[in-house]
Amino acid sequence: MSAGRMHPGMHPLDGDLVRRLVAGQFPRWAGLAVERWPSGGTVNAMYRLGDDMVVRLPLVRGGAKDVSMEQEWLPRLAPLLSTPVPEVLGAGKPAEGYPWPWSVHRWLPGGHPESGALSEPLPLAKDLAAFVASMWSITLPGAPKAHRGGPVASLDAETRAAVEELRGIPEEGVDGDAVSAVWEEALRAPGWDGPPVWLHADLMPGNLLVEGGRLTAVIDFGCMGSGDPACDLFPAWNLLPRGAREVFREALGVDDATWVRGRGRTLSQALIALPYYRRTNPVMAGNARHVIRAVLDES
Repeated sequence: MSAGRMHPGMHPLDGDLVRRLVAGQFPRWAGLAVERWPSGGTVNAMYRLGDDMVVRLPLVRGGAKDVSMEQEWLPRLAPLLSTPVPEVLGAGKPAEGYPWPWSVHRWLPGGHPESGALSEPLPLAKDLAAFVASMWSITLPGAPKAHRGGPVASLDAETRAAVEELRGIPEEGVDGDAVSAVWEEALRAPGWDGPPVWLHADLMPGNLLVEGGRLTAVIDFGCMGSGDPACDLFPAWNLLPRGAREVFREALGVDDATWVRGRGRTLSQALIALPYYRRTNPVMAGNARHVIRAVLDES
């Protein structure tokens, strides 16, 4: 991954800087080993701190508000969710030339699931549905608006621009007419007419941890907030095979309009991500290709 070219305005990070930040603000952890953790993430860098912790630092200015939001909300959400989520052990401040807030979390064991290589897809689908249902059931007031949580039409211009960009990249083999037809269907679907619900809003495989094929934790709540429940249907197409996809839908009791919006939202994210990350983040680009195939195979 060519992380240095992934976004404009990325702040340089290395282990020495992280050691200085930790030693200056959390001296009780000074001297613990610091090691960059390889990640397909696009907004934050991760550094293992000793055996039991991880330091999470924004790579770009836009991630700073996400860190502060997680520090505020994760302690309140954790007791209400079906699956473990990151525990904030320390709230770091700008220092040592690093300009944004950062966090120390307890390390959560497990690995990221890989689409096409799931050992227990049906039980995993049920685990994911239980997590999503627990998010939707939260009634804490004052939720921020979720990233991507608004109407599907708010994504229209960016999605159409991405389709046209992909038409100019023939080696990606994206059928522009076919994906446009799916997107048009999502735009025609009735919008969400219920109250906004709490969402994770970024249920990518890289934000899930599994052991023995089962969901053990959900991480990276930087996009969380309230909005259209369709935003939390991403795993149906970015991870689960067809049979498990139906188990996921049935467990959540999703109506047709929400399902169509969820498919369109997942496709939109993939279409936008593929041209942007195809040369800088193979994890994100690979998952985008998987989503496009899965959606077109279903339609």
